[in-house]
Amino acid sequence: MQALLRSFLRLGVGGHGRVPLALMQCVPFLIGLAVLVIELTPAHFIYTGPFLTAIPALAAVTLGPRGTATAATFALAISVITATYNQAWGSLQVYTNFLALALVSVAGFLTSGAMQARRQRELDQVRRIAVAAQEVVLRPVPARLGSVLAASLCLAAGTGAQVGGDLYEAVQTRYGVRMIVGDVRGKGLAAVRAVAVALGAFREAVHYEDELVEVMNHCAAALRREVAVPGAYDQEVLLEGFVTALIAQVPDGPVVQLVNRGHPPPLLLHQGRATTLMPISPMPPLGMEDLLTGPPLEAESYTFLPGDRLLLYTDGVIEARNRDSEFFALPEAMEGIRPSSPPPEFLEQLHQALVRHTEGDLADDVAMLLVDRLNGEPEPPSDGAGVGQRPL
Repeated sequence: MQALLRSFLRLGVGGHGRVPLALMQCVPFLIGLAVLVIELTPAHFIYTGPFLTAIPALAAVTLGPRGTATAATFALAISVITATYNQAWGSLQVYTNFLALALVSVAGFLTSGAMQARRQRELDQVRRIAVAAQEVVLRPVPARLGSVLAASLCLAAGTGAQVGGDLYEAVQTRYGVRMIVGDVRGKGLAAVRAVAVALGAFREAVHYEDELVEVMNHCAAALRREVAVPGAYDQEVLLEGFVTALIAQVPDGPVVQLVNRGHPPPLLLHQGRATTLMPISPMPPLGMEDLLTGPPLEAESYTFLPGDRLLLYTDGVIEARNRDSEFFALPEAMEGIRPSSPPPEFLEQLHQALVRHTEGDLADDVAMLLVDRLNGEPEPPSDGAGVGQRPL
């Protein structure tokens, strides 16, 4: 019962769709309380046996085997209390009620177990299809790209089996290593189409566009062409859809260049300290070009020295909450990981920290892309610029 109430109180994080289910889960226990009130008051002349029998039957529909057993125990306890209070022990009615309650409880427990197993099989099948569809679009990041070591991690939210809208990619080009991390608003097939369009434009443009801004512009133009196709997206997506995106470039020099369109800024880990690379001129996400004002967008450069680590991520990481609604402290988590950990191990430890924080209940998809600048790169110019704290 306590776990049920705690899950009901946390519905604000999970969304309005879970409210009716939580109310249905409370119904068997509310019926039990109503029976207890009737039996312990002058209204005990009302025959409540069928109501108690209904408790495990209703619980079997929404609470699963364990919840059904809890509800049956609750109903049994009420039966014992009321029989004792009304001095009804020894009557045929009491034992008939107990027998009916036992039969319905066993049947409800078995039925609930079968229903749960069937739902789990169906959900596993849908999840396998969703993961396969996502893997077609998101390919693994190579472990070595030019002057950096790389690793990626993508986690689906535990609230459903729909394909999410997170995207990432890292490509070695003649301009250096170019990367993108983005987040399409929404889930499902519409999000998958937008992810495929944005990644397709990025993978093509990175090889022939000199300017990083033009790569971003290609992604924006591709998305505009996609939403212009009649019937490709419903009206809600057309009115509210947008894509946040961050494109980074690691050239031969000790710098990283960023173009940010409304995406969470990356984190630079230098000598054990994580610093947020905030954009100087914040820009709106892709799909909201009407909000663009001021000077043209330009790439911003930050110092990126040998031994530094750069983490690109989606908002599902920093917006992950624990049971007290506290956000995940990503910079502190990065600083707490052993610096010598290779990129895959580093991301796995971040993953474990995130799981501990949320107790395994992710409310949104998570994508992370980590790159390490290899040693042996040229020394940075002695211009006094801060490391990862302001643009060069």
